[in-house]
Amino acid sequence: MIQYVIEKKLSDEFQPEFLKVINESDMHNVPRGSESHFKVTVVSERFAGLRPVARHRLVNQTLADELANHIHALAIHTYTAQEWQQMNQESPESPMCLGGSRKSAQ
Repeated sequence: MIQYVIEKKLSDEFQPEFLKVINESDMHNVPRGSESHFKVTVVSERFAGLRPVARHRLVNQTLADELANHIHALAIHTYTAQEWQQMNQESPESPMCLGGSRKSAQ
């Protein structure tokens, strides 16, 4: 449900050439079926001329309600079409969670 809302809001706001929303909650110490940790990749010309922080602010503003009430963590990858081509149309992999009971001894 939350994943669908994220997809809809980002699609409506940015009219992306490419949009991928991945529920990464299973990589974290949360109950099975949770929708709390997400990775979004958005390719849109709306990001042209904007620095990464400004792009992330736009995404955060678009998802403000979800961030305040449902989402614990959000990995944001934003690109223009040209940048996306330079990335070989792949966003970085997310690291495995080391929080909670998975935290390694240091």
